[in-house]
Amino acid sequence: MSCRLGIDVGGTFTDLLLFDESSGALHLHKTPSTPHDQSVGILEGIRGLLERAQMRPADIRALLHGTTVSTNIVLEEKGARVGLLVTQDFEQILHLARSQTPGPLAGWMIMQKPAPLADLQHTQGVEERMSARGEVLTPLDESQAQGAVQTLLDAQVESITISLLNAYANAAHEQRLKAIVNALAPDMPVSVSSEILPEFREYERTLVTVMNAYVRPAMRNYLANFETKLGELQVQPTVNIVRSDGGLMSVKRAADRPVHTMLSGPAGGVSGAAFIAGLAGHPNALGFDMGGTSTDVSLIRNGLPTISRQTALGYYPIKIPSVEVHSVGAGGGSIAHVPMTGALRVGPHSAGARPGPACYGHGGEEPTVTDANVVLGRLPPRLLDGAMALEVAAAESAVNRIATCLGLGTQQAAQGIVDIVNENMLGALRLVTVQKGLDPRDFALVAFGGAGPLHGNAIAMLAGCYPVIIPPTPGVLSALGFLYSDAKNEFAQTFIRHLETVAPADISAVLKRLGTEAAGWLSEEGIASGDQSIRYEADVRYFRQGYEVALEVRSSGFDKAALDELATRFGAAHERLYGFKLGTPVELVNLRAVGAGQVRKMALPRLVPIDADAGAAWVGHEQVYFASSFQPAAVYDRLKLRAGHQVHGPAIITQTDSTTLIHPHHTGHVDPYGSILILPAGERPSAQAATAHE
Repeated sequence: MSCRLGIDVGGTFTDLLLFDESSGALHLHKTPSTPHDQSVGILEGIRGLLERAQMRPADIRALLHGTTVSTNIVLEEKGARVGLLVTQDFEQILHLARSQTPGPLAGWMIMQKPAPLADLQHTQGVEERMSARGEVLTPLDESQAQGAVQTLLDAQVESITISLLNAYANAAHEQRLKAIVNALAPDMPVSVSSEILPEFREYERTLVTVMNAYVRPAMRNYLANFETKLGELQVQPTVNIVRSDGGLMSVKRAADRPVHTMLSGPAGGVSGAAFIAGLAGHPNALGFDMGGTSTDVSLIRNGLPTISRQTALGYYPIKIPSVEVHSVGAGGGSIAHVPMTGALRVGPHSAGARPGPACYGHGGEEPTVTDANVVLGRLPPRLLDGAMALEVAAAESAVNRIATCLGLGTQQAAQGIVDIVNENMLGALRLVTVQKGLDPRDFALVAFGGAGPLHGNAIAMLAGCYPVIIPPTPGVLSALGFLYSDAKNEFAQTFIRHLETVAPADISAVLKRLGTEAAGWLSEEGIASGDQSIRYEADVRYFRQGYEVALEVRSSGFDKAALDELATRFGAAHERLYGFKLGTPVELVNLRAVGAGQVRKMALPRLVPIDADAGAAWVGHEQVYFASSFQPAAVYDRLKLRAGHQVHGPAIITQTDSTTLIHPHHTGHVDPYGSILILPAGERPSAQAATAHE
């Protein structure tokens, strides 16, 4: 028997999803997270999962792990003591940073600027200088460099960063400096900017390299401890760590470059959403991940998540490839309140897991979105397969506080809370569609997370994005996404040239070299040449513009016509994104090779649809409030639904990890892969969806 295990570590729960490759069965398990050592919770979860699935440790052949270790280290400021080597007279690079401050309008007044991750007292200038073209202006003074390194070692730094001016254009001095560090301290972790991010913009390049050094010792220890504990449990699978862009890398690579794991959890969710949407025949979709504290939205086009190369962790800008996710403070635990203005507001503050919503019975008194859903009858009296009872009276008491302030009935106040949080989440969806010149009506909506299926139908009614796709395991979709990820990495080079004057042969030469590096990396990761694929991109901008747009290009065959076509595509993309285009010269900024290696993935079995009658899954009725009155809604057990079944709204579908709500005048269609596609009554899944993956 051969199984693949996806593990997603969250702040409250660790989700485990086991895929049996022989039968196609999915086994899910949730266990409390252990922030002091994530591996403890993971090992407990594996034991519990194997017991429930009645399998042996040796049955697990592959383990895909999304971790928040590096993220938590930065947010909790518990990283290593970092020594920083920079070009002489540029020691203040992390303090100067950028002039932008976060909103709102008075952000510069209230911003708490974080301390640099490498202290100034642990920063040493090295006598050397490269030009932006990679020419040696001042040779490296090796004697002075050795003294600078020794000063850091005497200060007992735990990790060293090397980030020299213009090293992206010529890394010779950085590599020589790395050799000096290795000679003086062979066991010292060294992070080099030309290896982590060989692109221009000194602050971003230095910051991301320092961040890598900051989390590297702890990440290395965690991964080593994790592998040891797996051995003690007699689990010896191939282990891969999930990157922020949804790709996979080996444990060794993750230990060397942990900065690429900063957003691995959200990346898994978006990868899972893209997988499920593709099975349903909708390669263009919106990811809608609603949890307890926040909602993450994402854009999927042509079956692929949208990748951004600039993200943020707190106030730190991180220039790494990551899945583009927009978050809004709207979740099941978001607290409703009436401020001095007298207008009802929901969030961004959350009740968290403890005390949580009032209906959880842990002492919470503030009215939350979950309490409003309980008052409206949209959540069943018991959750988690009956293990968790909800206190309806406590929810009503909490919501009554809002009703009293507004002079409304309890149900009206609850409906108002739900309507406002839905509008807040709609605003986030507009950021990834309308703000980018896209019409949300051209996309399906994949609703997942603990609360996503409860609100997905309502969001689709507001945005017009149908069908609403509810995955088979919406509450653990990140873990499922890990099971469908490929090995992946990017190799880039800053190459600033005008399109009108650049030599096409020079572009081809750089792309060929980057492609060779990508292929070499994939081979080192154990990917056979036949499973490797490499695509190429160019970052393009108007001359003297501050930001660029990434466009796909071919690796060879550049001529005047190809460059003119690239400029035309850039103009069209710029107009779509910003509403205008210019007649000014266009220039290249960065060239990039993106290497992907196909690994053996999870493949859900395609089931033969049966009749539309879902009566076998019916378990009862509940009174649910819609618009202005209660209506009887049928309740169904998700585990008993089969391909071809139709569930007519209003209806509630219950399962261990989430609850799905189908509104009146809508129908849920169970597709051949077990997903529920919600459409307005009378509409059926498209022919494209019906034949997907046949």
